[in-house]
Amino acid sequence: MSKPANTQIKILYLAKILLEETDEEHPLSTAQLIKKLAAYGITTERKALYENLETLESFGLDVQKIKSRSNLYFVGSRILELPELKLLVDIVQSSKFITEKKSGELIHKLETLTSIHNAKLLQRQVFVSGRIKTPNEQIYYNVDAIHLAMSENKKISFKYFEWTVDKKQQFRRGGEKYIQSPLGLSWVDNNYYLISYSEEREKIVHFRVDKMSNITVLDEALQRPKENFDISEYTNRTFNMFGGSSEKVSLLVHNSLVGVILDRFGKNVTMIKADDEHFIAEVNINESPAFMGWLLSFKDKMKVLSPKKIIDNIKDLTETIAKMY
Repeated sequence: MSKPANTQIKILYLAKILLEETDEEHPLSTAQLIKKLAAYGITTERKALYENLETLESFGLDVQKIKSRSNLYFVGSRILELPELKLLVDIVQSSKFITEKKSGELIHKLETLTSIHNAKLLQRQVFVSGRIKTPNEQIYYNVDAIHLAMSENKKISFKYFEWTVDKKQQFRRGGEKYIQSPLGLSWVDNNYYLISYSEEREKIVHFRVDKMSNITVLDEALQRPKENFDISEYTNRTFNMFGGSSEKVSLLVHNSLVGVILDRFGKNVTMIKADDEHFIAEVNINESPAFMGWLLSFKDKMKVLSPKKIIDNIKDLTETIAKMY
């Protein structure tokens, strides 16, 4: 049996139809809207439908009308436009820390923010070289629990595992729980890290979030380090080649790597032409395994000119590696 035309639920179903089934390329006529409402058991007349459409527009729904013999209607702007949704889908697809299952669930939810027609355009596949999804389904909830603890200024407890040679999880400390004061989360090389203060060790430490298990928010106020703490500075010092004491290095670089230098050191880096095929770049780095690995990845297209101690260290490293083979 059809529901009365004046029921309050009618306007909700009308909004549902417009949001799910219309966009600029797929408007619906007055007759089509009446028919689709009828499919939900709701009858209406044209005049009442026009009033409902005006009400939705007054409420803030961007109802667009194409004037014709039988006016056409569609939802124009939305909270997230199609290009923005595509970008978010690509990020979810390529993110290492989100599992395959959770990626699918998130993308399905993103699809509901546009029409069913545009949702098909979101069924994309983004392939990132070497990108392997984490098998740890807990990470999604780990991040949420850590944020909750920080917002409530509470400590957390958790177990921390590592992988064994036979690809099994093995808890550190025999499964004893860590108790930490979470200070922040850092995103480094497609991994989430918890940056926290350890009262036990009286220092700042970090943990891979995807290796954390059984996180519990404790009813105990978190402790902060006595000195001022900068998460960005800690992340730089700990994870990449720009941390610690800075040292000026001269690099002889092949012209094909101009973009690499600018991407890594910024456009303010000093670059001087050396010859027709090379330039000299003056950069500030911290000598570290990260810097060594980065430099050697370019083989003969990048060479350290100074200081001598870094040149000597590179020689020692390459000789050590050569002896291994």
